[in-house]
Amino acid sequence: MICCFVAMGETVRSHAKRTIFLFTIIFVLLCSNNAFGFYLPGVAPEDFRKGDPLNVKVNKLTSIKTQLPYSYYSLPFCHPDAIVDSRENLGEVLRGDRIENSRYVFKMREPQMCNVVCRLILDAKTAKEFKDKIEDEYHVNMILDNLPLVVPIPRVEQNSPPVYQLGFHVGLKGQYSGSKDEKYFLHNHLSFTVKYHKDQQTEAARIVGFEVVPFSVKHEYEGQWSEDTHLMTCDPHAKHTVSSSNSPQEVKDKQEVIFTYDVAFEESEVKWASRWDTYLLMSDDQIHWFSIVNSLMIVLFLSGMVAMIMLRTLFRDISKYNELETQEEAQEETGWKLVHADVFRSPNNSELLCVYVGTGVQFLGVVLVTMIFAALGFLSPSNRGGLMTAMLLLWVLMGLFAGYASARLYKMFKGTEWKKIALRTAFLFPATVFSIFFVLNALIWGQKSSGAVPFGTMFALVFLWFGISVPLVFVGSYIGFRRPAIEDPVKTNKIPRQIPEQACYMNPIFSILIGGILPFGAVFIELFFILTSIWLNQFYYIFGFLFIVLVILIITCAEISIVLCYFQLCSEDYLWWWRSYLTSGSSALYLFLYATFYFFTKLDITKPVSGMLYFGYMLIASYAFFVLTGTIGFYSCFWFTRLIYSSVKID
Repeated sequence: MICCFVAMGETVRSHAKRTIFLFTIIFVLLCSNNAFGFYLPGVAPEDFRKGDPLNVKVNKLTSIKTQLPYSYYSLPFCHPDAIVDSRENLGEVLRGDRIENSRYVFKMREPQMCNVVCRLILDAKTAKEFKDKIEDEYHVNMILDNLPLVVPIPRVEQNSPPVYQLGFHVGLKGQYSGSKDEKYFLHNHLSFTVKYHKDQQTEAARIVGFEVVPFSVKHEYEGQWSEDTHLMTCDPHAKHTVSSSNSPQEVKDKQEVIFTYDVAFEESEVKWASRWDTYLLMSDDQIHWFSIVNSLMIVLFLSGMVAMIMLRTLFRDISKYNELETQEEAQEETGWKLVHADVFRSPNNSELLCVYVGTGVQFLGVVLVTMIFAALGFLSPSNRGGLMTAMLLLWVLMGLFAGYASARLYKMFKGTEWKKIALRTAFLFPATVFSIFFVLNALIWGQKSSGAVPFGTMFALVFLWFGISVPLVFVGSYIGFRRPAIEDPVKTNKIPRQIPEQACYMNPIFSILIGGILPFGAVFIELFFILTSIWLNQFYYIFGFLFIVLVILIITCAEISIVLCYFQLCSEDYLWWWRSYLTSGSSALYLFLYATFYFFTKLDITKPVSGMLYFGYMLIASYAFFVLTGTIGFYSCFWFTRLIYSSVKID
């Protein structure tokens, strides 16, 4: 028997080494954009001298109305002789990014005027494609030196910095003067501005800004079109530039479209290290401070209640439990003590509880580590897809802790089949999320969107799950099950005690729903900005605020669970295991309801597929939030009950 355990231990250790080795390889491959060296884009500055080529890359077309990204060349824009895809990490692919080369090539600090990109004759099909994208308000996204293209929009207040809009609209809808017919117009002239910061000693410069002002212009020329044709509407020799869209380019069948651009270079005092500050400038930071103060008030209120409970239960019970001052106090204090022989009785569906607790530990580890790294600046927007890639890889790695936590709890419940609990921990939550994700991906695929995850990436996700996460869960379960079982502080009777009839306010459903309000109240203001960042295509980089809110959320979940658990035990109801999990976990219900409210009040989504994508992804987010907050509440009550029952002498 001992030999079997030794052999099994050697096998597990050997498998663990192979798993860690595989994880290291996958991490390097997925996070690096360069196969020959590990480097975070945007972290290493690049110097440009006068005349150096600047290659503009194009990214996906995005719309807040459809939430379905498309590749740039899904529309008949001017394309180079050979389209080359940039290497993308896992997070970029899952976001639907498709970064490719383009025909927009500048020369550093050499302004250009009226450069012709290409000439295109629209047919009925291409005209309809452009009209559909204009109708759905799609934006064109470009990248230069890892900086996204933005459109500066002046503020109403004077002397205020402009608001930056990511990308420019494909076109716009409008009417000719004196006509009521709505027409579609294409933005075919782009006026770029490249801002740079010059080193006075070396004369080298670094790019610190990439802006554009789009125009719709029906270009005119004399004679037949050729490569040497000079445009009458945009002539660099006559210094006649495009400055308005008074004569716009209409989108219709058999219409000629000429794509042109200008590029100007502007020296800036902004240093390279601060070039993202303008993109991430938050003008409403007071709202975030209000959110934190609001959450802190909730925490202080709950902390006062917990402190009162601890003082009344612990200190008095330890010092003079038999010297209660009043009969009313005696009745209250003896309520929870009467169920000491049943309070640690194994709950119904204890295996499922172990699985959810283990998964919650896994998710808590992912969130904490991600927030710490993000708050320290390691997951900046300059590393596109870095946040999602990091969370996926951390989820895989944290499978070790999920298996350990579930196995430890399972052994405390006198369980013997640790492999079964490890298997369920490794598959229950990921399989549910993957099933929803697979259905949503099929819907995206049916729309021919670049947001559909390719087969190769899907295979990589499955490999991360089965090849690394599942083995790590088994290793963690094996280690956790070998540890000595957690001993209960009091003995449990063989015959369960009858639970007396409960007051209406102690009804399980009522108390669970009440318990989720305060944790949700601690985060709902910050939740608005997170949803805006995800669904309205805006940057979110206030991870310092978010980390503070996360800490407040953890404290709030813990304290509300302890308070309601104490009230439950005082009413001689010892079935606290599942209720402690569901009390704080019910905040996920309010999160989903708020997401529904946000959908109908803030978003302009009309297509059924887009609506299904929104609610599908928010269902996944709410499910993850349920597992996270539920686990925090469970462990808080677990610690609280063991503390109070081990601190008093049971006769």
